[in-house]
Amino acid sequence: MINNKKVAVIMPAYNAEKTLEKTYNEIYQNFVDEIILVDDFSSDETKEIAKRLDITTIVHEKNKGYGANQKSCYKAALKAGADIVIMLHPDYQYTPKLIPAIASMMAFGEYDAVIASRMLGNSALKGGMPMYKYISNRFLTEFENIVTGEKLSEYHTGFRGFTREILEKLPLEDCSDDFIFDNQMLALILYNGYKIGEISCPTKYFAEASSINFIRSCKYGLEVLLVSLKYRFAKMGLKIKLFSAGGRTLDLDKELNYYNKRAV
Repeated sequence: MINNKKVAVIMPAYNAEKTLEKTYNEIYQNFVDEIILVDDFSSDETKEIAKRLDITTIVHEKNKGYGANQKSCYKAALKAGADIVIMLHPDYQYTPKLIPAIASMMAFGEYDAVIASRMLGNSALKGGMPMYKYISNRFLTEFENIVTGEKLSEYHTGFRGFTREILEKLPLEDCSDDFIFDNQMLALILYNGYKIGEISCPTKYFAEASSINFIRSCKYGLEVLLVSLKYRFAKMGLKIKLFSAGGRTLDLDKELNYYNKRAV
């Protein structure tokens, strides 16, 4: 615990057998109450390694996608009674040593969410991020900052933390089951006025680290632009559609004002 807040680390995993144990071994468990891994129907030994390490392990019976994996993770963390939830990819691309710092930023009430940024301190290129990924990340981040009016250094990291309130009150089940889930979640957080903090995080790019291919990266980039534009339209009072999930098209008002309706 940190400041009497229960801390859970969740790891959405897919074919992470080569990096899971290294990631797990760098978690300062004196600060963490629960470690939960959701295996999204991996074809390797991810779930066996997780169980051997005595990690609470949930296995999807079919591959559901990155966003769906996170949804399962957050449900499990809330069920375990977590007050603060840190999402960490088990691919050893981000250092787990920052978990206490990230959790502390929320445990003492300063922030509602925290992003571990690869862009602060130029750690991305130093860690081997491909130049095309770096340029696209910088472009998308600048575009999102202009459209949302925020000043974040990055929107696309896989290492981030959230308070229980965010996970309980925002309609995450209605977000995409694919990679754009992360961006939709940040849009919901910002729209509802929650405070997001950032911390500089070194990163490592190597063969075993997970990464989406160029075509899926392009698709993700286009989806980010769309989410950002519709966020701005919603702020302007225009009633439009933001995204679809599970075959249902959802009203932007329903999605983004969900917190306000639940709070009254």
